[in-house]
Amino acid sequence: MGKKFVYLFSEGDASMRNLLGGKGANLAEMTGLGMPVPQGFTISTEACTQYYEDGERINDDIRAEILGYIEKLEGIMGKKFGDPNNPLLVSVRSGARASMPGMMDTILNLGLNETVVVSFAEKTGNPRFAYDSYRRFIQMYSDVVMEVGKKFFEELIDKMKEDRGVSLDTELTADDLKELAGQFKAEYKEKIGEDFPENPVDQLFGAIKAVFRSWNNDRAIYYRRMNDIPASWGTAVNVQAMVFGNMGDTSGTGVAFSRDPATGETGLYGEFLMNAQGEDVVAGIRTPEPITALQEQNPEVYGQFVDIVQKLEDHYRDMQDMEFTIEEGKLYMLQTRNGKRTAAAAVKIACDLVDEGKITEQQAVSMIDPKQLDALLHPQFDSDALKKATPIGQGLGASPGAAVGQVVFTAEDATRWAKDDGKKVVLVRLETSPEDIEGMNYAEGILTVRGGRTSHAAVVARGMGTCCVAGLGEIKIADDEKSFILGGKTISEGDFISLDGTTGNVYGEAIGIVPASISGYFDRIMEWADKYRTLKVRTNADTPHDAQQAKKFGAEGIGLCRTEHMFFEADRIAAIREMIVAETVEQRKTALAKLLPMQRGDFEGLYEAMEGLPITIRLLDPPLHEFLPTEEDDIQALAKDMGINVADLKAKIASLHEFNPMMGHRGCRLDVTYPEIGEMQTRGIIEAALNVQKKHPEWTIVPEIMVPLVGELKELQYVKDIITSTADQIIADSGTDMKYLVGTMIEIPRAAITADEIAEAAEFFSFGTNDLTQMTFGFSRDDAGSFLDSYYEKQIYESDPFARLDRDGVGKLVRTAVELGKKTRPDIKLGICGEHGGDPSSVEFCHEVGLAYVSCSPFRVPIARLAAAQAAIKDQK
Repeated sequence: MGKKFVYLFSEGDASMRNLLGGKGANLAEMTGLGMPVPQGFTISTEACTQYYEDGERINDDIRAEILGYIEKLEGIMGKKFGDPNNPLLVSVRSGARASMPGMMDTILNLGLNETVVVSFAEKTGNPRFAYDSYRRFIQMYSDVVMEVGKKFFEELIDKMKEDRGVSLDTELTADDLKELAGQFKAEYKEKIGEDFPENPVDQLFGAIKAVFRSWNNDRAIYYRRMNDIPASWGTAVNVQAMVFGNMGDTSGTGVAFSRDPATGETGLYGEFLMNAQGEDVVAGIRTPEPITALQEQNPEVYGQFVDIVQKLEDHYRDMQDMEFTIEEGKLYMLQTRNGKRTAAAAVKIACDLVDEGKITEQQAVSMIDPKQLDALLHPQFDSDALKKATPIGQGLGASPGAAVGQVVFTAEDATRWAKDDGKKVVLVRLETSPEDIEGMNYAEGILTVRGGRTSHAAVVARGMGTCCVAGLGEIKIADDEKSFILGGKTISEGDFISLDGTTGNVYGEAIGIVPASISGYFDRIMEWADKYRTLKVRTNADTPHDAQQAKKFGAEGIGLCRTEHMFFEADRIAAIREMIVAETVEQRKTALAKLLPMQRGDFEGLYEAMEGLPITIRLLDPPLHEFLPTEEDDIQALAKDMGINVADLKAKIASLHEFNPMMGHRGCRLDVTYPEIGEMQTRGIIEAALNVQKKHPEWTIVPEIMVPLVGELKELQYVKDIITSTADQIIADSGTDMKYLVGTMIEIPRAAITADEIAEAAEFFSFGTNDLTQMTFGFSRDDAGSFLDSYYEKQIYESDPFARLDRDGVGKLVRTAVELGKKTRPDIKLGICGEHGGDPSSVEFCHEVGLAYVSCSPFRVPIARLAAAQAAIKDQK
C-alpha cells in the first residue's frame, strides 16, 4: 500500500488541516459532529505538491486512487457517475490550509452532459432546473478550467433576456436555457478549438488539475507573498456530492456569519436567495434577502440552522462564516470556516469570546492578525464609496492608511499649499530625498514613481504615520512637473487623487474617508499582549512629536534616533553645509559650534518626551553630499552666504560625488575622517542628558550612543575613544556620575561574523537589518523593486527580503552575531532597529534568537507588541 492521497470526509478531522486544507478539514469535522453535510472526499495538499513534482500531471497511482474514491462516493449516495438513469453530480472546490482569496472558483454540477441532462430533467420532473444546472456547469467549467472569460457567457445571457423581453435569469424558460446551453458549448468550441468534454471522468480530472494550477496563478502568488504563505504548502481539492438550491421555490442557498463581520456584534448575520445556486449570492447577480427573512419562509429550516450555527461557534470557539443550501426544504451545510472580519470586529469578537468563557486571554491575543491593527490606527476609506471607485494604478502599499488631496509635485508646494492655504495635498515625486521632509510632513499622502517598501519615502512616511504608495513605475511625470499620466488619465497639479497605503491602489478622484478610531476593546487586547510578551518594544523616532506618539502607543524607549533628520530644517542646513565645505579643522569646528545648541535642544526634547525611558541615538550616518544643494539657484545662494566663488563650491560638490554612496563615505567613516563631528554630537547628547536629569531627578537617564556602519573593531575603538574622552570630561565637570553606553549597529556582514571582537568595545548591538539585508543580498534597496517581481513570478523568492526578514541568510548572520557577542560580553544588550522590527514574522524571529527588544516606527508599535506576545505564547505551547 503506497502513500494515501485521498480521504473521505468521514476519514478526517480538524487536526488534519495541513493535509486536507482548511475547507476539507472543516467538512470532515462537521461530518464527525453529525451535521447535514453532503458527502464527498478530499484530495490532499500532498497530491498538489506531487502534481508539480511530476511536471504538472496527475500520476497513475493518484488517478487510480481518485477513481476508487468516486466508487466509494457512488456507494454512499446510491448514484452513479455518468449514469444517464441515476447520475451522481459533484462540485469541485479548492481549499488550502490558509484561506486564500483569489484561488480557483468553485465548479458546480460536474457530471452533466447531453445524455445525462435529458434523464436528469425527466427524473426530477423539472426540465428548467436541469438545463439551468447544465448551462451553469458549462459556463463555470469554461471560465474556471479552460479560462474562457465569463463576460462572453454573460453577454449571451443578456442577449437572450433582451430577445425574450425579460429582466431576470429566473424568467427564462427551460427551452430558453436549453438553447443557451447550446450557445455556451458553441462559444466553448470557438474559443478552445475542441468540443466541450462529454465524459464526466475527463471533466473531473480537468477540474482537479485546474485547482492545482490555480495554486500558482498570479493572484495566489501575490496573496501568498503578502501573507507569508509558503508555496510548498499546496492546495487540497474537495469533491462533494451536489445538493441543489435551484430546484424551485422551496430550495435556496445562502452565506451567513455567526456574528457581524464588520462590527463584531453578536447575532446571526447573512443573506440567502431562493431558487439559486451558490455563486448567485456571492456574485451579486440577484439581490439576496437577509437571513432573518428565512424565519418567515421556512421556520423549521431556520430553527435548525440557528442551532447548527450555535453548535459550530461553540465548537470552533470563533466567529464562523458558513455556506448552506436548502434542497426542497432540507438543509445542508456546505462549509464553515473562521470568518474574515474587520480590525474593529476582530478586537471586539476576541474580547467578547473571553467574556463568554469560550477562550482564554492568550487565545484572544493569538487570534488577531497583528497587521490588521493598521486599520485601527490610520484613517480608512468609506467602504461604500470605495466599492464604487476604480483604481487607475497600483504601486506598493508602503505606509498604511487612506489619503485624499490635491496633487502637488514639490515639497515646497506641499508646504505652501497646506501650511499657508490650508489645502489638503498629496505629494507626487519621482522619489523623495531628505530635504523633502517638511513637505512630506504637511502632505496627507505621498506617491512615488521609484523606490520600494524601505525607500526613503516609505520609511519616513511610516514614521510619521502618513499614507504612502511607492514604486508606481507606470506613472509618467510631464517635463514641466505639473501633471502626470496614469492608467490613461492625465492628472494635473491641483486635481484630487486618493491613495490606499495598504493595497497600493491609486484613484483619480476624491473618495470619502473615515477617521481612525481606537476602542476600549483595543486597549484590553494590548493589556493582555503586554502581560504575555517578553520582548520589549521601542520606537524609531527623531522628534519629540514622534516620540510622544509612540509612547501613547506603548513604546518602552527609542531604539533609533537618526540625528541626520534633524539637520534638514532651514535654520540648520546652512550650518551643516558650512561644515561640509570648510577647508580646515578650525572652520569645521566653527560651523559645528553653531549646530551644537540645536542638537542639544533636539536631544533635550527627546529625553523630556520619553520621561527617563532608554534612548539610543545614532551618530551621523548618511554621506555628506546628501546635505549639499543640486539646483543652480541654491548653489549660487550658498556660495554667496559662504563668501566663496561659485566655481570653487561646484568643485567641492563634485569632489564629494560618489559612484556608490550607500557603501561610501558615511557612518563611522565620517567620524574617522572628521573626529570633530563625533565630538560635537557626543557633547550635544551628554549635555542634554545632564540638563534633563538635573531638571527631573526622579528619572534615571542613561544615554546610549550608537556608532553606525562599523565593520572592524579598531574602527569602532577609534570612534569610541572620541566619544568617551568627550563624555567623561563633560560628566566630570558636571560633578555627577552619569552612566552612558556606547554600542554599534550591526549592519555590515563583516561585523556580524566578527561580533566576538566587536563586542570587546560595544556595550550593545542594534541590528540595522535594512542595510544588513542590502549588503548581504548585494541589492540596492531603492532599486531592487524594479527586478524583484520577476523573482516572485519565477518563485526564486517568495517574499520581499526588505519587508520580511530573510531567516536563512540575514537571519543566520543575526544568530551568529548574537552568539558571538554574548560569548565575549554575556550582558550585552541586543535589539533590532531596521524596518523588520514592525513585521510580525520578523518579530517572532527576534523572540526566537533572544533579542531584548525590537524597535519600529511609532504606528507599528502596537503591531510589534501583539506579535511579540504571540511569539511568547507560541513558545510556551
